[in-house]
Amino acid sequence: MQAQSVLTEHLLELIRLTATDLPPDVETSLRQAVEREEPGSAARGALEAILKNVDLSRQNATPICQDTGTPIFYVYYPLGWSTRDLRQQIRDAVAQATARSYLRPNAVNAISDKNTGNNLGDAYFPTIHFEEVDGDTLTVELMLKGGGCENVGAQYSLPDSRLGAGRDLKGVRKVVLDAVHKAQGQGCAPGVLGVAVGGDRGSSFYASKEVLYRRLDDVNPDPQLAALETRLTDEANQLGIGPMGFGGKTTVLGTKITGLHRLPASFFVSVSYMCWAYRRRRMTVRGDQVTYE
Repeated sequence: MQAQSVLTEHLLELIRLTATDLPPDVETSLRQAVEREEPGSAARGALEAILKNVDLSRQNATPICQDTGTPIFYVYYPLGWSTRDLRQQIRDAVAQATARSYLRPNAVNAISDKNTGNNLGDAYFPTIHFEEVDGDTLTVELMLKGGGCENVGAQYSLPDSRLGAGRDLKGVRKVVLDAVHKAQGQGCAPGVLGVAVGGDRGSSFYASKEVLYRRLDDVNPDPQLAALETRLTDEANQLGIGPMGFGGKTTVLGTKITGLHRLPASFFVSVSYMCWAYRRRRMTVRGDQVTYE
């Protein structure tokens, strides 16, 4: 088993990869989007500039976006591992990544307005979720979520009479499309939608971000949700908002939905919007072997 005390350098590499190297499924989706847009259009020009930036960031190991986002870690650890030790190593890696400019200093105290300078704040910055799992494999998933796309996230309580949205999947469809329409290209479209149906206000938003760790090219195992994911992506792309709001055929790269149990009195739908800089990576530790994907 890989000793916990030597994981900091591996975690630092996870952060570097996440910040500087867009995942293959996201890059493929962006390249496909270019071909859908009209030659010479502002939409195609925006996507071509995005892809040039992706290439340069990878070559130079520099951040894909100037806003390197909130680091959100999901840690799946074997029985017997110390979450306190893992948390400290993650925080050490975040501080080192900031010193090496893989991350921009982003942790600002909301009361004093002071930036810590190293991306270390309270217990919620960086955000770290832990879950104990069977077996002896440690998995660490990281997402870097920018402030612009976070600002256009939304939560709805159904029924919503303004939108004519009831407590069913038809209502879910209406409010998700409303969130995309309100964003109007803000949040650095084309985006990816993470949607949670149900839960309470907190767990619903939590799950709407967690579902964004899915690959763009996977298929939801629930046939109803799989069909709704496809429909929402197609219909969002018919809104004509396009990359960066310049118009065009690519407003959303994909939609990922999860369902949660809820109280009878509540029916929340939470939408977490992810920008085109869909920065997420996974580190797996099996014995002495460490892999990244």
